[in-house]
Amino acid sequence: MSQVAALLLLLLLLAMAGLPGYLTGRWQWKQPPPITNLKELREIRKTGLTLPGWQNIEQTEQQIGEHKWSLQVIKKEGSQSQAILLLLPQNGPMDQPEVEWTDVNGWGRSRWGKWDVAQFRSAEFTVKPPAKLASNVQTQVEARFFRASTPQQTFAVLQWYATPDGGTPSPFRWFLADQLAQWHKQRTPWVSVSILIPMEPLGQVETSWFLAQSIGETVQAALMAGPL
Repeated sequence: MSQVAALLLLLLLLAMAGLPGYLTGRWQWKQPPPITNLKELREIRKTGLTLPGWQNIEQTEQQIGEHKWSLQVIKKEGSQSQAILLLLPQNGPMDQPEVEWTDVNGWGRSRWGKWDVAQFRSAEFTVKPPAKLASNVQTQVEARFFRASTPQQTFAVLQWYATPDGGTPSPFRWFLADQLAQWHKQRTPWVSVSILIPMEPLGQVETSWFLAQSIGETVQAALMAGPL
């Protein structure tokens, strides 16, 4: 019912937003508002992210599906904890999240020969707003959290679409947010985030949750303070 209500709300907003265009012959969907930080978003694929408290071991552009992602191997300072950080930033004004999670699954199978998903659940964490926003309201992020098993390694995986005011694993929810933003002549830029944390082979993914949450908060905060 909530999805039906959201769809009806979207249709109503589209109708209200489209009426002026219908009367004037200027259709907004033909030329959506620009993404002001598009250059900064595109740089992510070349440089990755600088994460406080984490050392960048490796960064490269990686072809995953039909897109080039930033692939980083990061190591926590003063610890043996490591992770793989995959980032796909929005690359154009018409670019939208679609099949990123399927692409990552396919990349896992092509890289390790197998990618079995188990122990899937929804996850939430909060992030303090960057100083540039001058706000005390914490940002809420919803994500996908699961275990991915390969013949060589088992990973705890955390995935979401990062936006300037939070995050969601759902392309449809991003679409709603972007349509609302366009109604105000703005946009909702996005970055697809996948964090892969090595864990005990075929172990319980919950043992990696606090580390995944910590990295997720750091990544979201870095994106909000910089490219987003």
